[in-house]
Amino acid sequence: MKIARFSHQDALRYGIVDDDHVVVLEGDPMFAGFDTTGERIPLSDVTLLAPVIPRSKVVCIGKNYHDHAAEMGGEAPAEPLMFLKPNTSVIGPNDVIVRPTALSSQTDYEGELAVVIGRIAKNVPVERAGEYIFGYTVANDVTARDLQRSDGQWSRAKGFDTFCPVGPVIETDLDVSSATIVTRVNGEVRQDGPVSDMIHDIPTLVAYASAVFTLLPGDLILTGTPAGIGSFGAGDVVEVEIGGIGLLRNTVRDA
Repeated sequence: MKIARFSHQDALRYGIVDDDHVVVLEGDPMFAGFDTTGERIPLSDVTLLAPVIPRSKVVCIGKNYHDHAAEMGGEAPAEPLMFLKPNTSVIGPNDVIVRPTALSSQTDYEGELAVVIGRIAKNVPVERAGEYIFGYTVANDVTARDLQRSDGQWSRAKGFDTFCPVGPVIETDLDVSSATIVTRVNGEVRQDGPVSDMIHDIPTLVAYASAVFTLLPGDLILTGTPAGIGSFGAGDVVEVEIGGIGLLRNTVRDA
């Protein structure tokens, strides 16, 4: 099912997307389950928000697609290449990505599949990783590429406010094996790659990350991007789409 976090009549609520309506839930389904209030609201009457705000962190994996590792140069990493984004970088569908032009002159998109953690997870075995996954959403790992090159580590380049758009919904039952990531800038396709091209699969990533730090409900794991990364500028519209989940659209402005 598709889970939405949305605002309606100045209230923040959760619901199940059912065609062109939202079936309202009693509360956050990650903690309150899937009991409904009986209300059905037209989807056109609500404002979709980031479907989850991580309680602690966004875990990201670099160079995790064979074709992207090749375009970035060097060998594909033998182990997952892991870094973090702060939860303050998260925005939702139709929110604005703000380019920090006082500090950076090159801002890139990276369309990604994001895993939503549903339970406290520590030292999770690979074979049990699915028990800790609440669902999946679409993400854009926005990157100040010039700062990534100059800093030698990625915290600043990846961590600006608005640099982690996610949405539009969480899909709790996604066929990952057949999913494809498509990224467009102003309608032009820039990335189009199958999730099956991942170097380290999702169970491996959950196990690897949870061996380092405790994952909390609502934390995200961004699983890497296919080839085709590139820049965008003020006034552009950046879209990342994954079949079975939906389309994440954001506009861009300069600070």
